[in-house]
Amino acid sequence: MSQAFEYQTDVLVIGTGPMGATTALALATHGLRVHVVNRFNWTANSPRAHITNQRAMEVLRDLGVEEEARHIATPWEWMGDTLFTTSLAGPEIARLRTWGTGDERKGDYMQGSPCPLMDLTQEKMEPVLVKNAAERGAVFSFNTEYLSHEQDADGVTVRLRDEKSGREYTVRARYLLGADGARSKVMDDLGLKLEGQLARAATAYVIFRADLARYAAHRPSILYWIVTSDTAFGEIGMGLLRCIEPWKKWIAGWGYDMSRGEPDFSPEEVKRKVRLLVGDPDLEIDIQAASTWYVNQAHAPVYSKGRVFCGGDAVHRHPPSSGLGSNTCMQDAFNLAWKLAFVVKGYAGPRLLDSYSLERAPVGAQIVARANQSRLDYGPLNRCFRDEGAADPVAAGLEKLADPGPEGAARRDALAKALDLKNYEFNAQGLELNQRCVSDAVIPDPDAGEEVFARDPQLYLQPTTRPGAKLPHVWLVGEDGRRISTLDVVGKGRYSLVTGIAGHAWADAAQAMDLPYLRTVVIGRPGALDLYSRWHAVREIDEAGALLVRPDGVVAWRHARAAADAGEARHKLRQALAMLLDHPSQAEPT
Repeated sequence: MSQAFEYQTDVLVIGTGPMGATTALALATHGLRVHVVNRFNWTANSPRAHITNQRAMEVLRDLGVEEEARHIATPWEWMGDTLFTTSLAGPEIARLRTWGTGDERKGDYMQGSPCPLMDLTQEKMEPVLVKNAAERGAVFSFNTEYLSHEQDADGVTVRLRDEKSGREYTVRARYLLGADGARSKVMDDLGLKLEGQLARAATAYVIFRADLARYAAHRPSILYWIVTSDTAFGEIGMGLLRCIEPWKKWIAGWGYDMSRGEPDFSPEEVKRKVRLLVGDPDLEIDIQAASTWYVNQAHAPVYSKGRVFCGGDAVHRHPPSSGLGSNTCMQDAFNLAWKLAFVVKGYAGPRLLDSYSLERAPVGAQIVARANQSRLDYGPLNRCFRDEGAADPVAAGLEKLADPGPEGAARRDALAKALDLKNYEFNAQGLELNQRCVSDAVIPDPDAGEEVFARDPQLYLQPTTRPGAKLPHVWLVGEDGRRISTLDVVGKGRYSLVTGIAGHAWADAAQAMDLPYLRTVVIGRPGALDLYSRWHAVREIDEAGALLVRPDGVVAWRHARAAADAGEARHKLRQALAMLLDHPSQAEPT
């Protein structure tokens, strides 16, 4: 049987969450055949993840759906006044400007990326990704359950079941992706192991509708932390009101003790708690759903085996603190998709796919640790707000916080320090943007030495063209006189050779190579004018030097100086591409 008939799809994806749907969209955009299955009737049916950070926004931008997603999202400027208050209607204790919206950080965020953040719930994000993937050729099968798989040297045979008819059948794919969430059967079947702890704490969530504009519209935020003795359960020790749709749809959340069984979700108790958090005993409430979720602290050190890959929540399981979940899932997808496309199209050898796990597993471990630490970092705040042992711990604590004497001054000083600590959860641009890829899909610069961060690498982005880092964003001027980002002239499924006007040898060589996956970008020429001289400030190489930038925007290789001529440039480019793509035929004899 010929190969054309053997494979029914290039990639079979299990799951339509942020990882699965983003992978499907990227693969379809790259022209691959992709088939996606989901055992449910449609995409996510609850708000779940919502923060969309700048790296995830850049994924949406590259895939051409940024504006569509932004149109239905809560905008960046409404996200930032995170409150700590006795109730939504009651006296405030403290505020923190978050998600880069504060005066002291907004400039950092605007310089770091062409994309501001947004708040878009998972139940709205997934349909955008699925719709666009389907329009570009991806095939979706809902009500379809993954049962098992067998892989061999040439492909993967996957057994599926149609949930409506009960019919079982197989699909033959070149590659399989398990994006089937925190209870991943693909991961279990593959034998991949998690490190860490599952279900170490628990939280109750209630979705409700109520008009809270009078309490929230003048101080817009997506998170309102409620300090009250009544709901002071669990690790964080505060209740939460999370805005889903300003200012009419909300989530109320509170921790509970798992050893005492499930929380009381009776309508009377739920309404009592919500009214307590809001501070309005007569509030009209429409309760829509109630559920529990568990705090996990686990990650997989390896994401793949053979032709089967896992990603997203399957391989990094953690609470929503720091807003890292769906963002990391989408970046897993973006990292893997172009590599699968290059291998399927014959642009790269199969060893390129090994770089996916090497590059993304350290990120998964990092974000699991950070999300769980962010929960622990509420401890210093609680010590400022409470006096444990008192009849009413919060009332006693707040009384001391307001005391005009030395004890009150000391406590207010401690509060300022505790709020500053929360910047590692709410203003951690460096954590989100400073990721460095280390694998054979990156060639280190031998002259660069070890990177030294000038500022706290969790809080502050350090833009660099060092191989392994994302290409720095600066504004250029395009053909029509409008601003475009450096990220807009690379990506879109191709490698980019980036040089300056003086780097004509590199440009000539790249154009002469005439590779379908390699474009040439000359910064300073029409279409990419450096009229602000910002590229000049961040490029870290001579104008006549060169960068090779991967389809995901990561710098793969750089040569800081001019090439002697087009012949030398062509030789160096071919050698670099041969190494980066596991494609020895690209190399020229030395």
